Amino acid sequence: MATTSHRYRAAPRPVRVIEHTRIPLADGIELAARVWLPADLAEDAVPAVLEYIPYRKNDMTAGRDQTIHTEFARAGYASVRVDLRGAGDSTGVMTDEYSATELDDGLQVLTWIANQEWCNGKVGIIGKSWGGFNGLQLAALQPPELAAVITVCSTDDRYADDVHYNGGAIVGDQMLSWASTMWAYNARPQDPAVMGEGWESDWRRRIDEAPVNIDEWLGHQRRDDYWKHGSVCETPEAIQVPVLAVGGLLDEYRTTLFRLMDNANEQRRTNPDYPPIHALLGPWAHNYPHQAAPGPGIDFIAEAVAWWDQWMSGIDNGVREQPQLRAFVPDSAPVHSDRAIREGRWIAEDYWPSEQVTETTLDTRAAILAGPTELNSTELIGFNGGSWLQFGEAAGMAGDQAADDARSYTATWDLEESLEIVGTPTLKATLSSSTDRGVVAARLCDVAPDGSSRLLTIGLFNLTHHSTHEHPEALTPREPVEVEFPLLALTHRFTPGHRLRLSLSASFWPNLWPSPEATTISVLTEPELTLPIRTVTSAAEDAERTRELTAALGTPPTPPASTIDAGGAPMTRELVTDLVARTATVTTVVEDWQTNSSDGLFYSTLERDSYERSETDPLSPRAVCERIVRYRRQALAAPVSDTARSRQAAADATTADDLGWDVELRTRSTMTGDAENFLVTNELVAYKDGKQFHSRTTSASIPRELN
Repeated sequence: MATTSHRYRAAPRPVRVIEHTRIPLADGIELAARVWLPADLAEDAVPAVLEYIPYRKNDMTAGRDQTIHTEFARAGYASVRVDLRGAGDSTGVMTDEYSATELDDGLQVLTWIANQEWCNGKVGIIGKSWGGFNGLQLAALQPPELAAVITVCSTDDRYADDVHYNGGAIVGDQMLSWASTMWAYNARPQDPAVMGEGWESDWRRRIDEAPVNIDEWLGHQRRDDYWKHGSVCETPEAIQVPVLAVGGLLDEYRTTLFRLMDNANEQRRTNPDYPPIHALLGPWAHNYPHQAAPGPGIDFIAEAVAWWDQWMSGIDNGVREQPQLRAFVPDSAPVHSDRAIREGRWIAEDYWPSEQVTETTLDTRAAILAGPTELNSTELIGFNGGSWLQFGEAAGMAGDQAADDARSYTATWDLEESLEIVGTPTLKATLSSSTDRGVVAARLCDVAPDGSSRLLTIGLFNLTHHSTHEHPEALTPREPVEVEFPLLALTHRFTPGHRLRLSLSASFWPNLWPSPEATTISVLTEPELTLPIRTVTSAAEDAERTRELTAALGTPPTPPASTIDAGGAPMTRELVTDLVARTATVTTVVEDWQTNSSDGLFYSTLERDSYERSETDPLSPRAVCERIVRYRRQALAAPVSDTARSRQAAADATTADDLGWDVELRTRSTMTGDAENFLVTNELVAYKDGKQFHSRTTSASIPRELN
């Protein structure tokens, strides 16, 4: 078992922070960066770590950054946090996620870091979500400076399981929601305390030039070149550095870990020197594991330092020999009982695929089959399915599925003995549709003796993609089609006496955006559910490895002192139904705020998403997403930045009042559809000092492509 790198905590190095610096690019754009350095470097040079994301180093992720990059510097690494072009105090415009420009900028950033006097030429990349995506994408471009990658909650396939599509079906509670969030993010201004004069005109330009991502994402409904760009699964052989892939069991990106391992092992058949790809799968949602929700969390910073030590500093600490897969396996538990801490244990598999895991197709003759075989696309089910993308809040987690199971086609297996699943389930079924298209949701649940049904995993599928996601075909009504698709990966141990249930439905709102016509999906044959079932060869050895793993992974230490005082209201989720009109609306609200004591900046956000539909009107589904972003700071005697630009801005300022700041953005985005098109609108109003400063609206009609 590998020894994690706790070495630096015994004698952490002092840290020096360069609060603001700018990285010049070839086209004149400058990227804003914050740098953490060991303060005792003297003439020495050390490896560096890069996190490269659009989430504004000065405010949005400032508190989180202090828990990561400070620690890397204490461990002896330079750590660099860079905002993408057009984000934060970086100049330019960010046109889209993972654009060719973004990746080219990233290559230039790597070169810049490697050439700094404090860097020895070796750079690692770490990132969660967006930064996990582009970390893999940059690795595939093989920059000479890159030595290792840690990718957290990301994907190697942008079409398969991002927030836009799953199984060719539109992810209803994320497609507009994420686009709405980016609509607001991209319109946020540079900080005048850093930029100085001209920030108002630049803010106006940002608002006018901010991309309308929803138009782009809905404009590519099949797996075309747009999605292949940045999907490293297209060329897995291109990654030539060690990768630690980290995921969570409540995170939608968890299947990536198994695909990355599968692809790596396939490459190793012909190239024994192919770099290691290790996977660490915990109980968390979309979080860094040292800030895990739900827990148990781990000492993730020590894990990361161990990875850097092995691959960037040449310290033989056992990482090279550690198990390829380390995973948390939850036990059966009552619904909602483990919102804070999940009960279970850590397991290890030296190699993947493991000899202890067998792909097993369950015998439907042993199952209890129930529910309708004619599935209605307008059923009001799915509201208790939780958020597709979860961040650990209780309101985002799925509730009891029993009521929805009762209105779905189900196959239920009694379990007299414990059953352990580790990997990616797949479903094969023969279905037909009453129209030329149709979508389905497949759920796997743990049913307790009291009848409550706990959602373990889900998979969506667009039947017109039954042959290929690249070239979908209209269905012939009532003609059988064979479909085979994966559900999101999982680990789980069923307690004896519990039951395993597969549920199929033609509706699961708002996770699944429905077809434009009332559609009946017929289940023509008993579905085949194939599960990766783990059977240990030695229970005693497995238990010992669990003890070793639990001890090695540790628990999150007390976070370092932070200048950020952050808070927030608990996420809420409310369902309003009209029993006469047969309509239902689910609304989620998330509100956060923080104050930075180092410069007095107050930053707050509010996100409100509503999803409504009627049981009688197939064209009724409607998503409405609203965002409020506010920045407020009292006048300062001097700018917070130590860059030459902000010093000059201070010199030019006539009074301290010139540096006071109070701005707000309010946005509203909607998505509906008619028989032929999706209809999307975006509204944005910006305020300065309580008065309207600028506004922008957009609208688009985007043809449906068999969705």
